Amino acid sequence: MGRLIGAGIFGVVGVAILLSLGFWQLSRLDWKLALIASIEDRIHRDPVPVPADPNPERDRFLPVTVAGRFTGEVVDVLSSHREAGPGSRLIAVLETPDGRRLLVDRGYVPEARRGDVPLVAEGVTVTGNLDWPADSDSYTPAPDMARGLWFARDPAPIADYLHAEPLLIVARHDSAAASPLLTLPIDTAGIKNDHLEYALTWFMLAAVWAVMTIALLWRIRRQTA
Repeated sequence: MGRLIGAGIFGVVGVAILLSLGFWQLSRLDWKLALIASIEDRIHRDPVPVPADPNPERDRFLPVTVAGRFTGEVVDVLSSHREAGPGSRLIAVLETPDGRRLLVDRGYVPEARRGDVPLVAEGVTVTGNLDWPADSDSYTPAPDMARGLWFARDPAPIADYLHAEPLLIVARHDSAAASPLLTLPIDTAGIKNDHLEYALTWFMLAAVWAVMTIALLWRIRRQTA
């Protein structure tokens, strides 16, 4: 009888834990869907001038518009595109009439055509969204200055190198953009949302655990009968 009770308690506790993990993932799913909806709404609001003192917490994804000129000062950040293959993101300095130097992520350029994009342009208008990407970690290599290639879009080190403000405007519309430059605006397609899959996995494990517990209880009962 002791074995039967112990196995039953072990089975019930295991099922309860697995079910709680499944329901937790469902709550995370609701949170993630609300977050995506909020970001999507914010991304597509009417653009405003770039704030004088932008804040990463308050102003991330803020739609902005700015006019000025591309100075020709750029860095290339290693990237890839599903259809075009390896390439780089072109981060350029846009200088406004009042002297602000802003970083603009102008988009993707295929590796074979890195030198084909005009870097200097006057009378430019850019509309996009503010961002402060945190692309680097302890494994990210240092920039390869010999090749002019960086490996993360973190604005602080790029801004320090190009003597610009430490923020990034990810272009949605760039009046100076031309082939082979491909503008890549911010969207929510890249936000990972696999909480439903995780929830189903935990629920299936709970069902398997329950079946195994029932089988074990049946076996113990037969052995003690």
